[in-house]
Amino acid sequence: MPTPRFLTLDDVAEILNVSWSQAYALVRRKELIAIQIGGRGQWRVEVDELERFIQQKYAEARAGTVPPEPAAGSTAGADAVEQRG
Repeated sequence: MPTPRFLTLDDVAEILNVSWSQAYALVRRKELIAIQIGGRGQWRVEVDELERFIQQKYAEARAGTVPPEPAAGSTAGADAVEQRG
């Protein structure tokens, strides 16, 4: 079976060892580029985009340019009510 081109947010969350909500927040902040299939939050991330994201995070860590954590009370989790895909 060929390697899939696209991953669901559940797949991305598992690969990055984060919650679905955290993966969705990355997409909402446009840190991780994804496409929406249909109108009900069926997000897909291309495997190459996830790899680019990971490499970018490593580059930021090496350069010491990791952005600060979002402030407490951030609304990132509030957007996670869309349907998982």
